[in-house]
Amino acid sequence: MHTPQELEDSFWQHLGKHPVLMLGLEHEDGRSRPMTAQLEQGRGPLWFFSSKDSSLYQGLLGGNRAVAAFVARGHELFATLSGSLVVDEDRQVIERLWSPFVAAWYEGGKEDPKLVLLRLDATDLQVWLNDVSVVSGIKLLLGADPKKELAGSEARIRL
Repeated sequence: MHTPQELEDSFWQHLGKHPVLMLGLEHEDGRSRPMTAQLEQGRGPLWFFSSKDSSLYQGLLGGNRAVAAFVARGHELFATLSGSLVVDEDRQVIERLWSPFVAAWYEGGKEDPKLVLLRLDATDLQVWLNDVSVVSGIKLLLGADPKKELAGSEARIRL
């Protein structure tokens, strides 16, 4: 049994280790794209470097409600985030988050005219912990109640 706080903490730990999410806008009818999130202090907001030529940036003209999906390596945790995706022009944040990995995508460096920093201000997080182990699988085969075995493995959290 896990508390919502434990599930949230687990989400942030997993995201910090492998910060790639599928990010899309609500009005895009389920379309999303893989994006690498930048985190500060191990928690939100989530920052994304993008291009003014990208469909994500262009799509902000139609609305900024965003949805992101995350799967931890090994599939031990799944999550969705929703909130507002906004352009952030804070040069200090760009400086703090800039790295050789980010630089590889922008010929003009931090001053590239196509560079845009997007910030996801998540308001809702839903986490599913994949607690199905060999032991719990055997319990299920022996007649254990799957609802009891999986209780506390999911939480919806307001951020």
